[in-house]
Amino acid sequence: MSNYIVTNPATGEAGTPFAQASDAQISAAIDAAHTTHQGWSKTTTVAERSVLIEKVAQLHRDRREMLAETIVREMGKPYEQALGEVDFTADIYSFYATNGEKFLADEAIPEFEGEGEAFIRRSSLGVLLGIMPWNFPYYQVARFAGPNLVLGNTILLKHASQCPESAAAMEKIFNDAGFPAGAYQNLYADSKQIEGVIADPRVQGVSLTGSERAGAAVAETAGRHLKKVVLELGGSDPFILLSTDDMDATVEAAIAGRNDNNAQACNAAKRFVVIESLYAEFLEKFTAKMLEMTPSNPMDEGTYLGPLSSAGAADGLEEQVSRAVKQGATLHARGDRSGTYFSGVVLTDVKPGMDAHHEEFFGPVAIVYSVKDEAAAVELANDTPFGLGSYLFSTDKAQVMRVANQIEAGMVYVNGVGLDSPELPFGGIKRSGFGRELGRFGIEEFVNRKLIRILK
Repeated sequence: MSNYIVTNPATGEAGTPFAQASDAQISAAIDAAHTTHQGWSKTTTVAERSVLIEKVAQLHRDRREMLAETIVREMGKPYEQALGEVDFTADIYSFYATNGEKFLADEAIPEFEGEGEAFIRRSSLGVLLGIMPWNFPYYQVARFAGPNLVLGNTILLKHASQCPESAAAMEKIFNDAGFPAGAYQNLYADSKQIEGVIADPRVQGVSLTGSERAGAAVAETAGRHLKKVVLELGGSDPFILLSTDDMDATVEAAIAGRNDNNAQACNAAKRFVVIESLYAEFLEKFTAKMLEMTPSNPMDEGTYLGPLSSAGAADGLEEQVSRAVKQGATLHARGDRSGTYFSGVVLTDVKPGMDAHHEEFFGPVAIVYSVKDEAAAVELANDTPFGLGSYLFSTDKAQVMRVANQIEAGMVYVNGVGLDSPELPFGGIKRSGFGRELGRFGIEEFVNRKLIRILK
């Protein structure tokens, strides 16, 4: 059984539990989603559904303060960053409202030379299940629900158990925007019930953002029932510094890349791979900035680093740091920890045989490596089971293109961090998952590309 309850990580205060859905309620939700797809989805146009998605975007903007305060309570995100998440979420919905018709337009097959005509018509598949994490409660949902509702798929959304209030707020937004009953439904379900949802023949696909363990379990269940899956899992993204003409700006980018969202982002920079000629200067300045960050009340103005999402998350991160040191890593520097308030940690001398070299740190812990040359930097950057994003800093354009081509990741950001945008596809390779969200590719995952050939 899942315990859907808000426990404020900044204060430890627990709210009132939300009732888990019964099996009968889950069955009724699947039935409503299927009925709505068979009716509403097939009798409305992309343009009509886009109008509703734009209303969803506007309601996020209208309710941004309430929505932001909710996720501060749920997972400790600093209030200013929470407002930014709501704004970005609204922009994603608007992006698909604006571009849906273009992305889903019939596509002629230019290579076709036979008699008559042949083209691809994109249409919905049916009911989809989304399983979403706590670290970006609105943004993650928008990446999944926005494009698929424009396409005409209907949505069952299982959110993280610590995000029941934001989950309910989003369901209300879709209802208030004018979507019919069954188009978007929030499920307070446990893992056993979710297995049943995936197995239901009316459900056509699953999108999960979360841990490797959760992704493997969902993919296994979906595979047994021949369901399409999109997975966005963990990451240990490299930040590769090969040259710079402004070390202070580069360090600021490194700090932001590691610590935005309380350093709890799958695509955060986590491993800092620095050419040896710049290593000493980078390490000194980076360490000083890491130690300057003092976690504080996420609702206070100007707070950059708030608490970690839960006491369990903080304890788990502490255990990782301790284990890394026991295995031979150097604790180069660390700040104080008080409960869920976890200050910055810098580790050096991490070697390939250590756990820390291959696992993800979800919190303000940075590993800094020194490498002798470009080839060694690429080798180290790729020596990870993950392949989500990466960050490359260099003043040499030819080097940028050469190295970017060799990095084993779904995304390479050059000379900047925080460069995500609704039109840019997001996703990874290796144990970071498969499939893409956002941009044109985000609306192409759960679609029937139906061939229509007309002889005359």
